[in-house]
Amino acid sequence: MKGWKWWQKGLVGLVVLLALAAAYIFWPQGVWPFVINLDDIAPPPGAYNATILRDTWGVPHIFGQTDADAAYGLAFAHAEDDFVTIQDTLLAANQLAGRVHGRDAAPIDYFVHLLRLWDTIEAHYDDMAPEDRAILQAYADGINHYASLHEAEVLTADLFPLTGEDIAAANMLVVPVFFGLDTAVGTLFAGPPEGESSSSSCLPPVCIDTAYGSNVFAVSPARSANGETLLAVNSHQPWSGPAAWYEAHLHSEEGLNVIGGLFPGAPLVILGHNEHLGWSFTVNHPDLVDTYRLEINPDNPDQYRFDGEWLDLDVRDVTLWVQIIGRLVIPVKQETLWSVYGPTVRQDHGTYALRYASMGDVNLLTQFRRMNKATNFSEWQTAMREGSLPMFNTGYADADGNIYYVYNAKLPLRAEGYDWRGMLPGNTSETLWTAYLPFDDLPQVLNPASGFVQNANSTPFQTTIGPENPAAADYSPVFGIETFMTNRALQLLDLFAADDVITPAEFNTIKYNMGYHPDSDVARVAALLAANPPAGDENVAAAANLLASWDLQTTPENEATAVIVMTFYYLRESDAVDLNPSRLVGTEIPLAVAQDAFVQAVNWLVEHFGRVDVPWQEVNRLVRGSVDMGIGGGPDIIHAVYGQLQEDGRLHGFVGDSYVMLVQWDADGRLTSQSIHQFGSATSHPESPHYADQAPLFANRQLKPVWLTEADIRAYLEREYRPGE
Repeated sequence: MKGWKWWQKGLVGLVVLLALAAAYIFWPQGVWPFVINLDDIAPPPGAYNATILRDTWGVPHIFGQTDADAAYGLAFAHAEDDFVTIQDTLLAANQLAGRVHGRDAAPIDYFVHLLRLWDTIEAHYDDMAPEDRAILQAYADGINHYASLHEAEVLTADLFPLTGEDIAAANMLVVPVFFGLDTAVGTLFAGPPEGESSSSSCLPPVCIDTAYGSNVFAVSPARSANGETLLAVNSHQPWSGPAAWYEAHLHSEEGLNVIGGLFPGAPLVILGHNEHLGWSFTVNHPDLVDTYRLEINPDNPDQYRFDGEWLDLDVRDVTLWVQIIGRLVIPVKQETLWSVYGPTVRQDHGTYALRYASMGDVNLLTQFRRMNKATNFSEWQTAMREGSLPMFNTGYADADGNIYYVYNAKLPLRAEGYDWRGMLPGNTSETLWTAYLPFDDLPQVLNPASGFVQNANSTPFQTTIGPENPAAADYSPVFGIETFMTNRALQLLDLFAADDVITPAEFNTIKYNMGYHPDSDVARVAALLAANPPAGDENVAAAANLLASWDLQTTPENEATAVIVMTFYYLRESDAVDLNPSRLVGTEIPLAVAQDAFVQAVNWLVEHFGRVDVPWQEVNRLVRGSVDMGIGGGPDIIHAVYGQLQEDGRLHGFVGDSYVMLVQWDADGRLTSQSIHQFGSATSHPESPHYADQAPLFANRQLKPVWLTEADIRAYLEREYRPGE
């Protein structure tokens, strides 16, 4: 070895270096031994006092001494069931999505930079209530603890250790994606923006499609059979991913005793109930995002005119780290801008600014903590009134017999005379709104004489029957409040109006109604095709006959449902009409267009099933692991199921009815509750018995008991442990 030249030694060193680099690039994520060291990120022993009780369905019931203890236990339990999705949510908030998931996910990192979300966190996090910061940090510590024990599941060590700020950022990010802010940003990059933006928001890895709807409805003692108060918690969400529901129960000695649904990364229940009251949401679509065209100084591209003066844009260069292959990432430089309106984008076709509701507000957790712990309507409504939640129709019921609906929204107080749905001039303070319509002035209904309230992504002006409905004339068009109805809302109004004395069993039957209303697009097109069938073979004629005798139901055994649902599938694929799958009411569909889609549906059925009279359950399927079951329901049905078309011709449900709760307080205020999840608690673990154990109940429109007291939970206990044991 003494004879080696310096260049030979250098060559060997280079080979070793390249070998190490190649090993680093291609070594599986999460197990690189010289990079990942998570041993020290777990909280010290005794920092939190939490016990997890898993019931026989695998649902975690978290018992903590403090609210923070409960949040810590929730984080650990949820990570046991779906650590990968929680990480994806947190990667997005921490501008690490592109580093882990590549170029397709990099736009979410840019989106976070553009919103200057972390500027808001750094400026206002310390102003949050100490109890909220404690909950956020405890949740972060629960995820840290799980990561320290499961290094092989870690997507990137760069995410850890998590802090309360990280959890706050993740929760701040989700809400504007719900009302389509990312779509508005994407429109600016696609070309000169025109018209209204879509409500479908899909920015990997945070993908939330709000086009599919939800239901919430409640009945008071004024309409129930024996003085009961009834509430349906019935959000329609994707069946997997970062916007899929997870069921959990939180109990603390500081007043938490709440069960319901939450998203990955959420430290408290989002919708559900405690002993005293319950609530749920449906997506509404007020106008919460405005786009402005800025007038740029021809002598200085970094200045824009505002109220007759040239103001400087706040220009920043940011770096996006994008995975190319294996663990190899490259830096990508991008520009982000800020104007008096907010985030600003410079393109060849112009410079545009965005302004959106609740911009810069970090206090969302405060609202949910107060809602989770409220003991009566006054406390709960105060939490809503003083809260930061910028959208969502909200339904409520409680043990005292109160029912309530509010069109919750941070509605900007805008100047009249501008087209607030279009492009706005960005050179005047007249278009710079700074205040919102007060909560008490929002459309809302409390304890109507009719004894029921409902919303199914529909107008707030038809919440119930009778004079207590809000009046559309009281609200300016600049708010963008919906005036349309959905099939689900039409059905709910008719079903409640037809039944003056509603039993809990009848309430359940209403929840699982599978019919189209006679005024729906589906009913109208079915009648149109039955009366005007296109020319064709005997299969076309047979399908038209099925529609002529169709009872407008989507029950599992119905033989006409597949014909009309697939007709609407092809209508949605067509450029000739613009259909919203959750709002199949009021769309003009020309006969020739309907006939063409109808023929495609007939051909599809014959190709894949050999006939047109196929029972709906043979087409409409719930598929999860080894579970493959026929189901009823359909698009814009109260029992909503939306399917993705498969190569074998079947539809696999992927969004719609997901986490459902039916809650009852009897005349004496005693609580009974049932729930169901479309799959089960073990969201990302096919080997678990709870990966799909609720799916058969879901397919058969059955629910399981909700256990809220420790005695009931222990009577159906599967496992008891502390995080890390």
